[in-house]
Amino acid sequence: MSKILVIGAGGQLGLELLPALAAQYGDTQVVAADLQPIQTPYTQVQLDVTDRENLEVIIRQHGVSQIYLLAAFLSAKGEEQPALAWRVNMNGLMNVLDLSVKHQIQKVFWPSSIAVFGPSSPSTATPQHTVMEPATIYGISKQAGEGLCAWYHRKHGLDVRSLRYPGLISYKVQPGGGTTDYAVHIFYEALARAAYTSFLAADSRLPMMYMPDAVRATLQLMEAPAEAIRVRQSYNLAAISFTPAEIAAAIKAHIPEFQIDYAPDFRQAIASSWPQSIDDSAARADWGWQHEYNLDRMVADMLENMKKLQLAG
Repeated sequence: MSKILVIGAGGQLGLELLPALAAQYGDTQVVAADLQPIQTPYTQVQLDVTDRENLEVIIRQHGVSQIYLLAAFLSAKGEEQPALAWRVNMNGLMNVLDLSVKHQIQKVFWPSSIAVFGPSSPSTATPQHTVMEPATIYGISKQAGEGLCAWYHRKHGLDVRSLRYPGLISYKVQPGGGTTDYAVHIFYEALARAAYTSFLAADSRLPMMYMPDAVRATLQLMEAPAEAIRVRQSYNLAAISFTPAEIAAAIKAHIPEFQIDYAPDFRQAIASSWPQSIDDSAARADWGWQHEYNLDRMVADMLENMKKLQLAG
């Protein structure tokens, strides 16, 4: 069987997607690619996604038939290094799409984001098709990437699929530079010192998703028959929306001494430009998406698993 190449395998999504893919296709069928070595039992290669020549060597050597391109510069870091963010996010995607056509890759997955929306987009129940005026380099690159994916499907017949992820929450990987990362960092601080200073205001509502739902959505999308995929830019994807105050209250139910205060920084302007909730009815209609975790269930699971990791450490 030909291999599945996961690029950016050491990131928040990659480290949880790897075992899910291995469980579905077999341990020997997964190739983990990243800039730095990662702890994984699967075949591992070093790759800078902007290095087209090395990427092509890996595709050939491993007989790759599917590619998951997860490598990206996220929103907050992208604002600090816009030229590098553009190079990684756009040149990397172009390399993957071009080589996928050249080597007849069966399927490509590329993640988009709610960052494609902007202040002019409807802020509640943001529709699948609406005005997009992204306010960050990250969002601009994701909007352009959606257009590229649709063009490669239309022009070359490439089966490339995408999800507009909300903020993703996981206990397995430290935050990686996104505006929604407060919703991960808050758990570390709650357990370490029962206090957290949020870089977003108390009432900043944003769409979020627990990682098990995100992994399941990704695999479900990729396993759906091609004729069911009617959106070739990127599907809206939703689960829960909450504010820093609301997640703090949910944590306080488990850690009564927990306290939160607020010191909004430059990331507040980014968050304020994004939707508060997402309409993902197209994903639910086309390939049967349903989320499983609400806020309380997610908080309980996060705290339980993070305590286990502390004990194991």
